[in-house]
Amino acid sequence: MATLQISDTVGEIVRDRPSLSRLFEQAKVDYCCGGKKTIDEACRKQGIDPQTFLTQLEAIANSTQDAEITVANLSLTELADHIEYTHHAYLHTELPRLEKMVAKVAAVHGEKESRLYQIKDIFIAVSQEMEIHLQKEEKVLFPMIRQLESSATVPSFHCGTIANPVHQMEFEHDEAGIALGQLRQLTDNYTAPEWACNTYRAMLDGLLNFEQDMHQHIHKENNVLFPKAIALEQIKASQS
Repeated sequence: MATLQISDTVGEIVRDRPSLSRLFEQAKVDYCCGGKKTIDEACRKQGIDPQTFLTQLEAIANSTQDAEITVANLSLTELADHIEYTHHAYLHTELPRLEKMVAKVAAVHGEKESRLYQIKDIFIAVSQEMEIHLQKEEKVLFPMIRQLESSATVPSFHCGTIANPVHQMEFEHDEAGIALGQLRQLTDNYTAPEWACNTYRAMLDGLLNFEQDMHQHIHKENNVLFPKAIALEQIKASQS
């Protein structure tokens, strides 16, 4: 593996070595929506010494298997399928479950912890937005990406270039990222108060898993699938 550089973007690093995402999660360094930032920029934003963090990354990278399978090795079609079968399927099942849970916990414990009302409102809003977002990807963008990869020339898309819906999806990812940050803050980093019942604790665990899955999901699209699709379109257009 090539030596990591402080000028590498966090998205590139996690793209090539997904196992390193755990350290980014622990340090609260955004590698999905903020994937275009360099190690230096991302660390300084979090008040972390970039060189120390880079050393930690290299230590983990050197201790893991060199043959690590990465999404970067998948074709565009394979990656779109992977995202649908894992992250989209997870959200289609988990979002309705968590909506009911946050509503129940807010109704039962909201008078004691008023932030639960905010948590409910934010989560339900992002859940509803994500359901629409998933439909856009599954019915429009992903079929376009598959068609682009299978075609000898650039297909004639209704939206012009494939970059147009990609930019919209990235904007919606940024909005979801803001909501995730709010949920983490309102839940004290998903920490349950001593008096919390089991449903409250299960809700926090579900929200934490939701955040982690969203980070991986957005990373795979923003930093791998979308850039590769745009690059392929440009290559095929230049060859026409």
